[in-house]
Amino acid sequence: MNERDVLQTVRLKGRVSAADLADALGADPNSIVDRLVADGALLDTPALRLTPTGRERLAELLAAERATVDRAAAEAVYERFTPVNADFKSALSQWQLARAGGAADPAGDASVLASVQDVHQRVTPVIVAAAELLPRLSRYSDRLAAALRLAAAGDLAWLSRPLVDSYHTVWFELHEELIGLAGRTRKD
Repeated sequence: MNERDVLQTVRLKGRVSAADLADALGADPNSIVDRLVADGALLDTPALRLTPTGRERLAELLAAERATVDRAAAEAVYERFTPVNADFKSALSQWQLARAGGAADPAGDASVLASVQDVHQRVTPVIVAAAELLPRLSRYSDRLAAALRLAAAGDLAWLSRPLVDSYHTVWFELHEELIGLAGRTRKD
């Protein structure tokens, strides 16, 4: 773990508590956080967040990191992710719309869980390929698996609960990482 990892995780989350940051990184980032706060890259309000200085520093660090990655290989990883992403979004959106009606649907819940488990099996090799290019991306496998275990244990809120490492939240962060790895932007 280094300052890039800390700054990128804070950027992806927007605002994050020190405890949630440590969970997402799988390590205690306190010494790095203290230095980044002292350097003016992070604000330590009730939650950590990036400053303009932090955003600039992160952009430099990510550009340097991406300069070491084979662009064609990164693009290939993103292209492998795209159809799995479409399937995940479709399954989750249909489930959320059905739940918005208010009526419990155990069959629909079981169906979405099965769909997400299938998506998880399909995205795991993509994460492995991405981690071959950027080893720090390997942590997404564990984070997605943890959210899926909680959902499979009966708390389906872990599929899409905001502000925690739900499957959807971690998926969004992974997607952002892969977009950047491929040298793209959300607009692309």
